[in-house]
Amino acid sequence: MARHRRTEDAATGTGPVFWRVGKYIRLSREDGNTVSESVVNQDRILNDDMASFFPAGQFEVVDAYIDDGTSGTTDSERAGFQRMVGDVKAGRINCIMVKNLSRAFRNSADQGRFLEEFLPLYGVRFISLYQPRMDTYLDAEIVHSLEVSLTGFMNEQYAYKTSADVRRTFRHKRENGEFIGAFAPYGYRKDPQDKNALLIDEEAAQTVRDIYAWFTAEGLSKSGIAKRLNRLGVPNRAAYKRAKGFRYENPHAAGNDGKWSPAAVSQVLRDPLYTGVLRQGRQRVVSYKIHTRVTVPESEWYVVDGAVPPIVSRETFDCAQALQRRDTRAGPGTGEVYPFAGLLRCADCQKAMHRTKVRDYVYYVCRTYREKGKTLCTRHTTNEKDLYAAVLAAVRKLIPLAADLPAAVEKALAAPAENSRAARLAALRKQRDRDLERARASADELYTDWKNGDVTREQYRRIKAKKEAKIRDLQRAISHIKEAQAAPDGGIPAEGSLLASLCRYRNVTALSRSLLTELVDVILVHGDKTLEIRFKIRDPFHRSGAPSGAEQPTAAGRDGPAEPIRDKSSHP
Repeated sequence: MARHRRTEDAATGTGPVFWRVGKYIRLSREDGNTVSESVVNQDRILNDDMASFFPAGQFEVVDAYIDDGTSGTTDSERAGFQRMVGDVKAGRINCIMVKNLSRAFRNSADQGRFLEEFLPLYGVRFISLYQPRMDTYLDAEIVHSLEVSLTGFMNEQYAYKTSADVRRTFRHKRENGEFIGAFAPYGYRKDPQDKNALLIDEEAAQTVRDIYAWFTAEGLSKSGIAKRLNRLGVPNRAAYKRAKGFRYENPHAAGNDGKWSPAAVSQVLRDPLYTGVLRQGRQRVVSYKIHTRVTVPESEWYVVDGAVPPIVSRETFDCAQALQRRDTRAGPGTGEVYPFAGLLRCADCQKAMHRTKVRDYVYYVCRTYREKGKTLCTRHTTNEKDLYAAVLAAVRKLIPLAADLPAAVEKALAAPAENSRAARLAALRKQRDRDLERARASADELYTDWKNGDVTREQYRRIKAKKEAKIRDLQRAISHIKEAQAAPDGGIPAEGSLLASLCRYRNVTALSRSLLTELVDVILVHGDKTLEIRFKIRDPFHRSGAPSGAEQPTAAGRDGPAEPIRDKSSHP
């Protein structure tokens, strides 16, 4: 039986309607890439059936609205759907075609509101080819039919069941320490043979190691680390992913300039992932209909130790956490933390000591006394020169007692050569040289594009300015790398370099920030100006025999009470 086609305007009856058609196509993540539901296949089906709905010459396809890899349970998160709604309101289209209702809706409430309220309000025709076949221009009442309502309900139930299945699968994977994120965390890459396993990405992992070494061993502040990375031309985490060809996006991507910030450095320093601890499930969506993400209590996280290969040692990570808990500040304009920052405290009130410099004289005074009044605490003062001498003397007494030091040094010196400062700087310079060569080649190609008419003069000038800025940044980065290569110190220290120096000289002639943070837990300044130095060397390093006449520094474990070294001398 031939279909009866209405060819007059339903509202006015004044003549045939010209249909401006919008095709809506959606493929969800759960659909995968099956042929029956592919974007290309949906488009072909709509094109093949379109002529049967419209008289010749009375329609045109205005646009195709595509949401690829997007759930149909909500309208607001579908960019293609929202663009189609905007075109309906603007009068750009007056007919919507879909393969079936499940492509447009997986939420029965949204389906009812759209079909029964929105489309009639704007006089828009809706056509679904399958499940059920419907055309609101030929039969406006079909949207209220039981078949359409049941189809909407079944589509929603399918979405619910799929969501529940996916959640169960994710829970199982998380419990087993399998990674389920779309992108590998910075410092790692996905195993080509197993997308749920992570391997170390050596280029990014070395940057992570540098950040920890500069913070714990060199005493650089987070701001100083960020500045050094930017001077060397090292892209930040988001820029690195994009440079590797990943379609990486996040809510702050638009304002990301590719530079490191102190906050980004802090996030690297606080992430236990780099010790091999995988934490997942820290956020979740409210439901399969409400895709808003909420924070999950830490007690409900999935935490698996040893799930990924570590990039830094647990000892280095613990040292970084301890340093971040201390009250440390970088020197003005240097980016480096003062050697005793965060280590000095008043023995009575336990507050940090305040550093003061008067010309060339540097001294420390109790912060409570200085800031809150003389009645709450006394000065507890010590000058930096005498403090330095006293701590150096105490450390020199401690080192000979470390019986296991040679074995520790031997292990440290066995670290692979690629972790050395020279090798790291050489690799960085090679990478920046390649980047500079590519940037120059791209700038040359732009000129050719302009001459061939592929870009306008305005486009050429705008793009050329960006490319020249990038070339200048790379040239500056290469210059900084060359300076670091020429410098005898201040570069990237090899792992274990502190232990190596202690073993080589068998005593210490100078104090550094790295040595202090490695050995000293806290230095207490007493009211009589004596110093109490509490070391954090573990019990296995303790040896009962002390040199004759020497003060015995007893090393205590970090979990037990320390037996401190007291410097009995009074400092003016």
